[in-house]
Amino acid sequence: MGHLEKRAVMDSIRVFYHDVFDFPLPEGHRFPKEKYRLLREGLLTRGVLPQKALYLAAAASLEALTQAHTEDYVTRTLRGAWTRQEERRVGLPWSPQLVERARRSVGSTLAAAQAALERGLGINLGGGTHHAGPDWGAGFCVFNDVAVAARVLLNQGKVRRVLVVDLDVHQGDGTAAIAAKEARLFTFSIHGQRNFPFRKIPGDLDIGLPDDTGDREYLEALRRGLQEVERRFQPELVFYIAGADPYRDDRLGRLALTKDGLLERDRMVFSWVRRRGLPLVLVMGGGYGRNIKDTVDIHLRTIALALAMWESAR
Repeated sequence: MGHLEKRAVMDSIRVFYHDVFDFPLPEGHRFPKEKYRLLREGLLTRGVLPQKALYLAAAASLEALTQAHTEDYVTRTLRGAWTRQEERRVGLPWSPQLVERARRSVGSTLAAAQAALERGLGINLGGGTHHAGPDWGAGFCVFNDVAVAARVLLNQGKVRRVLVVDLDVHQGDGTAAIAAKEARLFTFSIHGQRNFPFRKIPGDLDIGLPDDTGDREYLEALRRGLQEVERRFQPELVFYIAGADPYRDDRLGRLALTKDGLLERDRMVFSWVRRRGLPLVLVMGGGYGRNIKDTVDIHLRTIALALAMWESAR
């Protein structure tokens, strides 16, 4: 990307990160927190973004968090008053640094959503913490960044209808629970049917796929799903959780998509959004590749494609 293209991206797109807010994990823990730093650094070293396009967002406030979570859960989380069972369900040891990181993740998605409304596209280099429900955290998710941001914008009257396209390999049970009685928020998920969470909470449109599903079957399911969404819902804003974990060499994925298949998945979603002239909030979701470089590369390709498609439309 040349100087003029970088300048155009810097002036038009806002990309938010929060990996500098580190938190302690036991040695050998399977949560790949380093992928967020590697992604940010990779975007810079490969020339996808200039440094000036990257922004740190403020931490999400108590008022924002309680748009999607109960005040009891939020205040106990902030104070470190989880039960042992709650900590096991999250899968991350509580610490003040973890709470700050989680608040920054939500803040980054909130900021990306505002940027999307203003500029057409906003990006969080993390986020997609879709297992956190109204009064619980789970599956490495403390707060649900997408649900919080969607509810904040809806309740502020900035949008009237929000679509969540969740293509993480794991079903977004927390988002579905938060959106269950929220007609303004439509959740569409494609995920591994036999994968975590093993008790699914139904969303508005769920497509569960068998283990070892490959590119062709996945992309056909996505095509049909987007057609169904269009028939049933007319969003004014789209959140896209672009999980890297449907990749065939992901430790926790159980599907069999190639990198090219994942990129075509992204292209299909971006094209669907672009054709309708909708603003998009892009968040990363999960990724647990046996080689972390694969996870980072998949996320990087997603972001590079989004930037290219939105810039070409200007």
